[in-house]
Amino acid sequence: MLARHLNNIFDITSLKQEPTRDGFGHGLVDSGKSDERIIALCADLSESTRTEWFQKEFPSRYIEVGVAEQNLATIASGMANYGKIPFIMSYAVFSPGRNNEQIRTTICINKVPVKIIGCHSGVSVGPDGATHQALEDIGLMRMLPNMIVVVPCDSVEAYKATTAIAHDDVMPSYLRLGRASTPVLTTEKTHFEIGKAQLFYEVEKSEVTIIACGAMVYHALCAAKKLEGEIAVNVMNLATIKPLDTESILKEAEKSGAIVTVEEHQIAGGMGSAVAEFLAQTYTVPIEFIGVHDRFGQSGTPEELYKEYGLDATSIIQAVRKVVRRK
Repeated sequence: MLARHLNNIFDITSLKQEPTRDGFGHGLVDSGKSDERIIALCADLSESTRTEWFQKEFPSRYIEVGVAEQNLATIASGMANYGKIPFIMSYAVFSPGRNNEQIRTTICINKVPVKIIGCHSGVSVGPDGATHQALEDIGLMRMLPNMIVVVPCDSVEAYKATTAIAHDDVMPSYLRLGRASTPVLTTEKTHFEIGKAQLFYEVEKSEVTIIACGAMVYHALCAAKKLEGEIAVNVMNLATIKPLDTESILKEAEKSGAIVTVEEHQIAGGMGSAVAEFLAQTYTVPIEFIGVHDRFGQSGTPEELYKEYGLDATSIIQAVRKVVRRK
């Protein structure tokens, strides 16, 4: 159980909070120190994406493309074809939202190691509103052949994910990051590996497994804690959406007999869809989906929007109770 490594995990007042984009920024700088092939390209958002830290450290390896996300992808694909490992940064609604065709054609078809960083994803972007709240990017990226998709749960895991994809000089990758500060619930000792899920909360004779990604992992943990004594719940951090850790998902489905997926993304095409697609072919169990149900975002604080879209711990608890009744 993760709590063995972090005793105050359920004390939100004392738990450190930091945006996942900060972990990425530090990871990119450290990766750049160890590999001169790593370069950074940004679409006029270096401060918001934390790319400015890399720019200050390696000015000759930084390219400001400007507000031209299609060019961002195609320039990077060409540089990757000639031996570089480019990281491209923008808000997720613009990359991979605006330049999806260029990512598909020039990066994925050619299978070049461009690392696409989508910042300010989900409704927790807050006051920026619907136009800047990417809720379909996981679906866009996981449907592309040759694409790795990672959604870290906190800034520490974002650092590890950044350095992991930086060391891959073959495959393109998509890293999904948030704007808001979120609880740091992992440590340097917490295992992270591309393509491997981790159980963050484990009980004997579990009745339900919550599978979550991104900032929603913390909400899932809080829900499991509140359900102690009522329903035995496991919580899985599924940071890698593609390749999917089918072995771990199948094990939890067999053990718990019911699944609740939790993501800050549209229900259609997201992490929950990937889990359901796999289980529909291997081991069918009742599943409830926590996510955005065919709506756009809106302005508000992250907490207000989590509640409005049914992404808070209370909504997860209701889904757990519902899926148990369906067993």
